[in-house]
Amino acid sequence: MSAEELNKEINRRRTFAIISHPDAGKTTLTEKLLLYGGAIHLAGSVKSRKTQRHAVSDWMEIEKQRGISVTSSVLQFDYNGYRINILDTPGHQDFSEDTYRTLMAVDSAVMIIDVAKGVEAQTKKLFKVCRQRGIPIFTFVNKLDRFGKSPIDLMEEIEQVLGIRAYPMNWPIGIDGNYQGVYNRQKNQVELFSEDGTHGQNVIASEVGSVEDPVFAERIGKENHQALCEDIELLDMAGEQFDDEKVQHGELTPMFFGSAMTNFGVQNFLEEYLRLAPPPAARESSDGIIDPQDEKFSAFIFKIQANMNPAHRDRLSFMRICSGKFTRGMSVYHDRTGKMIKLAQPQQFLAQDRTIIDEAYPGDIVGLFDPGIFGMGDTLCSQGHKFHFPDFPVFPPEQFARVQAKDTMKRKQFVKGITELTQEGAVQLFQQAGAGTESYIIGTVGSLQFEVLEYRLKNEYGVDILMQMQPYEVARWMENRKEKITPSSLRGADRGMFVYDIKERPVLLVSNEWALGWITDNNPDIKFYPVPPDKKKA
Repeated sequence: MSAEELNKEINRRRTFAIISHPDAGKTTLTEKLLLYGGAIHLAGSVKSRKTQRHAVSDWMEIEKQRGISVTSSVLQFDYNGYRINILDTPGHQDFSEDTYRTLMAVDSAVMIIDVAKGVEAQTKKLFKVCRQRGIPIFTFVNKLDRFGKSPIDLMEEIEQVLGIRAYPMNWPIGIDGNYQGVYNRQKNQVELFSEDGTHGQNVIASEVGSVEDPVFAERIGKENHQALCEDIELLDMAGEQFDDEKVQHGELTPMFFGSAMTNFGVQNFLEEYLRLAPPPAARESSDGIIDPQDEKFSAFIFKIQANMNPAHRDRLSFMRICSGKFTRGMSVYHDRTGKMIKLAQPQQFLAQDRTIIDEAYPGDIVGLFDPGIFGMGDTLCSQGHKFHFPDFPVFPPEQFARVQAKDTMKRKQFVKGITELTQEGAVQLFQQAGAGTESYIIGTVGSLQFEVLEYRLKNEYGVDILMQMQPYEVARWMENRKEKITPSSLRGADRGMFVYDIKERPVLLVSNEWALGWITDNNPDIKFYPVPPDKKKA
């Protein structure tokens, strides 16, 4: 393949994640982007009770029941010559770790803000990760079909709470939170939406015209027209100047107003996003910067998902391609094991619907059939150029429970299920010192993860479990250069629980920082870490 062809494929790729607080409309927007991309002809309304359709991107039964996403799904479609990879991240804060890893695999992010609620807690956390990585952030203010805050107030809030300036690409028409359409600043035209009774299941017809057109002034009403003209003048005079350089460095966010539920402003947002968002970028590695145009293949694993297909009980690892061209059946060097691996069944996704693919390019996300060889953050590269991408940061667990199978006859399935879900990064696994293998101690970042664990063990592995919450909130990995740490050598071990992690490293669980302080003071030779010593804290 020529360098020119590779370059062309790279430049038409856009890989992004959608971040937001739960219920701001993330899954709905994902659906509508797919609708405009022609990937689905009828968008499943997540909330609509009349029809029993569920969102395409939520595939796990528990997500359909609750109307929330608890796994990051991967979706790919084409639009106007572009190849788009969307990573729909979990909105629930208990799954921040999954989201964090997903954000390592994208080149830009779309932040959704609820017009009535503004910037919410979870958005702040996720925004911080994007900011650390310096990736461009595009803002979509959603639910404009409902009563909401004024656009000026929302701009101020984004600036004060997130510390990033906003440049409105379009502006809502209407006053006091009642909106009829949007004004497109680039094209200097008004777009009004027709009434749609289908809850936004079809592509919407809209009327387009000029602000100066008296017919439009009459349609939207004199008061609205006057307010719009004043707002535009104010934005042009006193607002931010558009600066592409600042957008690319994550210092200025292009801001769009719309409603994913009624498709209001979605197509315009998609087109502008594709025009402004960056193609796949170069990445840091142990061997310097890896450019996407480097013809030697490289990729990393950022997500592992067991049992996506209940009929086959398979396990998939998702890789993000960073450089070179991927071809089906190629052999690559697996950095962690030092072995060559053949990539035989590469797949791409529209949630549960998968297709086997023959080739893929930098920016693409490919699912690999995984017999249990891949780990989170593994680097895959060509044998001629061996290196590794940086490790993912780790989240310290904050909640713990003892978990065992109700039926001892099902021990084998129980161990298999727990092990696979740990490899996915859904939970962290510990074993109590001196205890048998009847039960495990599970650590999570949030309590919804326990619910998902219980649900998945029952539905995917056929195991009912007994779960007892433990009174600990702090985990510390321990290291002593001089001697091995054992429960008897640790002073104050009885004030907490002494466990080993999956790699047999000693970890102490305690109920609070005060107890930890006492133990730290009484064991001067031991170093205590909030995450394993070889990892970076997120």
